[in-house]
Amino acid sequence: MCPWRASAFLALLAPGIWIAWQWATGMLGPEPVKEAIHGTGLWAVRFLLASLAITPLRWLSDLPQLPYLRRQLGVGSFCYAFTHLLLFVLDQNLDLPKAVLEIVQRFYLTIGFVALLGLGALAWTSTDGWTRRLGRDWKRLHRLAYPIGVLAILHFFLQSKADVSEPVFVSGLFLWLMLWRSLPDGVSRRPLAAFLLAPAAALGAAGVEYAWYALATNIPAGLVLAANLDLTFGPRPAVWVGIASLGLALLVTLRRVAR
Repeated sequence: MCPWRASAFLALLAPGIWIAWQWATGMLGPEPVKEAIHGTGLWAVRFLLASLAITPLRWLSDLPQLPYLRRQLGVGSFCYAFTHLLLFVLDQNLDLPKAVLEIVQRFYLTIGFVALLGLGALAWTSTDGWTRRLGRDWKRLHRLAYPIGVLAILHFFLQSKADVSEPVFVSGLFLWLMLWRSLPDGVSRRPLAAFLLAPAAALGAAGVEYAWYALATNIPAGLVLAANLDLTFGPRPAVWVGIASLGLALLVTLRRVAR
C-alpha cells in the first residue's frame, strides 16, 4: 500500500477508534450510545465532504496522488454512516421493527436513511470492475454524491435542533465545493478562484444560518445574522467558513509560488 493510501486508511480509522475508546472509558457520558450516534454521523458527513474536496484540491494544488484517495474517503463515509444506523438500532434496544417505524415516521430519519442508501450504492460501485462495467454511466451515477450531500446536511440540521453551528459550517464548505464546480474549467483551476469563492461561501453559510433560524425556530434570525459581525464571543460558523476558504487559497498560492 502506497504511503498516501496508508495514511488515508489510518485517518479513516482514527475517529472510530477514538469514539470506541471514549465509550470504553466512560468519556461519552451517561448516554454513550447517543453520543456515539452523533460522532459517527458527524464523521460520515466530514468524510463525504473530504471526498468531494479531492477534485478541486487536485486541480488547485497539482498533487497527482489525491485522486487515489477519493475512493477511500467515499467508502469511509459510507462505513461511518452505516455504523451510525447500527448504533441507532442499538439505541432502540435492537428492536428492528421499532427502528424501521421510526425511520418511516420521522422525516429527518427518512432523509438520513435515503442518504445512506445513496452512499451504499456509490461505495458498492466504486471498484475498478464497476468503473469499467458502467463506462460513462459511472460518472453520472457518482454525481449522486451532490444530492446525497444535501440530504446528509439537511439531516444534520434537523437532528441538531437549536444549536446548528456545526451544520452551518459544513453547509458553507459544501457550498464552496458546489460553487467551484459551477465555474468554467479555465477559471476554476486558478488560485484566484479560491480567493473569490471564500467570501461567497461565507455569505452563503450566513444566509443558510439565517434561513434556518427564521424558518425552523423562534430565535430572532436577524440577531443571529448580526452576530457574524461581532467577534466578542469568537467567530461565528460563517466566519470560520471564510477563514478556512481563505486559508486554502493562501496555501495553494504559496505552493504554486514555491514551485
